[in-house]
Amino acid sequence: MYRLRNGDLQIFLAHPGGPLFQNKDDGYWTIPKGEPPDGEPLLDAAVREFEEETGLKPHGPYLELGSIIQKGGKEVFGWAFEGDHDPSQPVRSNMFEMQWPPRSGRIQLFPEVDRARFFSLPEGRRKLKNAQWPLVERLMAKLRIPALGGE
Repeated sequence: MYRLRNGDLQIFLAHPGGPLFQNKDDGYWTIPKGEPPDGEPLLDAAVREFEEETGLKPHGPYLELGSIIQKGGKEVFGWAFEGDHDPSQPVRSNMFEMQWPPRSGRIQLFPEVDRARFFSLPEGRRKLKNAQWPLVERLMAKLRIPALGGE
C-alpha cells in the first residue's frame, strides 16, 4: 500500500511479530506478503495475505511490480495499491504458533505482524529488507517519482 502526501510517496511496511524480531528494526520491516496455496492466483493471494497480516482490506486498481528473489531464494511477486491507514488504529494480524522459550516445550501464539505504518522513502529504505527494495523502486518508476539520491 502506498499514499502520496504533499507530493511525497509514502510506503506501508509491516514489522514481523514474535520474539525473534522484538528488538530488530532497521532492515527487518517487510512488505506484507505470504505464500499462495496451489492453484490460487498470485494477485488473489497477495490481497488475501495483506488483509490477514494487517486487518486492512486492500482495493484496486493494482499496479503489478514483478518479482524479486529474497536472500533465502524465495521468489516474491508484488503489487501496489493506493490506500491509507489511521496510525491511531493498530493493525490486526493473524497468529502463528512457535515454541518459546526455545527447547521449553511450551507453545505460544504470536502475531505475524506486530505493527505496521507508513514511512517516507528515505526512512522506508532504511527499514525495509534490502531484497524487497527493488519492488519500491518499480513503484516509484510507475508513479514517476525520482530515485533517491545515492542509489
